[in-house]
Amino acid sequence: MPITIAELATALNAPFAGDGDVVVHGASEPQDAQATDLALAMDPRFAELIAKGEAQAAVLWDGADWQSLGLKAAILVKRARLAMAGVTASFDHGLGLEPGIHPTAVIHETAQIAEGAAIGPLVVIGKGARIGRNARIAPQVSIGAGVTIGEDALIHSGVKIGARATIGDRLIAQPGGVIGADGFSFVTQEKSAVEEARESLGETVEAAGQAWMRIASIGSVVIGDDVELGANVTIDQGTIRATRIGNGTKLDNQVHIGHNVVVGNHCLLCGQVGIAGSTVIGDFCVMGGQAGAADNLTIGQGAIIGAGTGVLSNVPKGKAMMGYPAVAMQTHVEMYKALRRLPRMLSKLKGKA
Repeated sequence: MPITIAELATALNAPFAGDGDVVVHGASEPQDAQATDLALAMDPRFAELIAKGEAQAAVLWDGADWQSLGLKAAILVKRARLAMAGVTASFDHGLGLEPGIHPTAVIHETAQIAEGAAIGPLVVIGKGARIGRNARIAPQVSIGAGVTIGEDALIHSGVKIGARATIGDRLIAQPGGVIGADGFSFVTQEKSAVEEARESLGETVEAAGQAWMRIASIGSVVIGDDVELGANVTIDQGTIRATRIGNGTKLDNQVHIGHNVVVGNHCLLCGQVGIAGSTVIGDFCVMGGQAGAADNLTIGQGAIIGAGTGVLSNVPKGKAMMGYPAVAMQTHVEMYKALRRLPRMLSKLKGKA
């Protein structure tokens, strides 16, 4: 998708220098750039790599001496990662689906497909489902009965959306995700060993083993606008009330959201995060990779949960937590330092014995 430097600078809301009519066809790391590529060197550390490629134009750091780098044009940016968002959006090819319905798609006669939508090969859309304007649905996607999907959705191959889910505008769902599977809810006829252990904190566990009976999930999933779901994300539907994902929230690959969970607006949950049933996560929270939260907890607005952290109790608003079990991040760092000192301290003690 060719674009001039002047056009791209406008899209990035950044100034350019040199020949604004230079046309670029894609973005590249500077050492690998061809003559029609835009080199990305937004830090002075990468300047010397420009000479190893063939780029005529580059995105550089604010104040860069672009002419000394042998370039015909440059866009000068103050915030590299923000510029990266604009550059990649300008060169994103998308799914390449043309508007219309592929002849192999299976669509219930009561489903509603809005103007401009693109429905790919072998897509299945259930009874009463509604697909918004300009939605793009890749091959082998399954959309259940009564599902509503907003405008400009981008749903990659193999995504499965269960019945009655409600999804806002501009969803991006990467391959293999499952929205609206049943929650993991089971019960025994009499009090189970698990319940007894929880009540006594493991002091007594005398309940006999019993068969597990299924609790059906008759709730739904409600997803807001501008949500992004990574590959193989799984979001369970609620038992009675809906499982909810707020506006602007981003879930990385293999994140699991249990039944009845509420995730607030503009949260960021990194790879392999797991949230157990009925936990509530406030707006603007961040959870690092492989962090997890137990059930029926509240994580306050703006909390930051470090990678690998196990949240076993409520987290106050705006707290940074780390470790297992989760403690204040600074406390965890001190605990870790103390743990590393133990072998040396023990060695000294033995020497004095």
